[in-house]
Amino acid sequence: MKKRIKGRQFGLPARKRNALLNGLVEATVLHGRIETTFARAKEASRLVEKSITTAKKGTLAARRKLATSYRDDVVKRLVDELGPHYKARKGGYTRVVRTRIRQGDASPMAVIELIK
Repeated sequence: MKKRIKGRQFGLPARKRNALLNGLVEATVLHGRIETTFARAKEASRLVEKSITTAKKGTLAARRKLATSYRDDVVKRLVDELGPHYKARKGGYTRVVRTRIRQGDASPMAVIELIK
């Protein structure tokens, strides 16, 4: 019996999918706003939310958990800047806004942005 799979697969093997999503998360954390396809934006938004929630704890264990997936500069920004910034907020750190239809393949595009 086929069971539901949590999250989108994007037609990619797991390692490529994780690399893609981690790259989107890193770009969102560093730049505050990126444009990508709508489906990718929704998935990346989930991961950004989880990462910020982990970073809010500010413990060494939280820092190490983030370091398993993201680069050092991203972890530093998450724990030192974004964690304290969103300390009082209980979730909903990102916003996904549909923007346009991509010319080449008619994919719906969206912007992920961190809420200030």
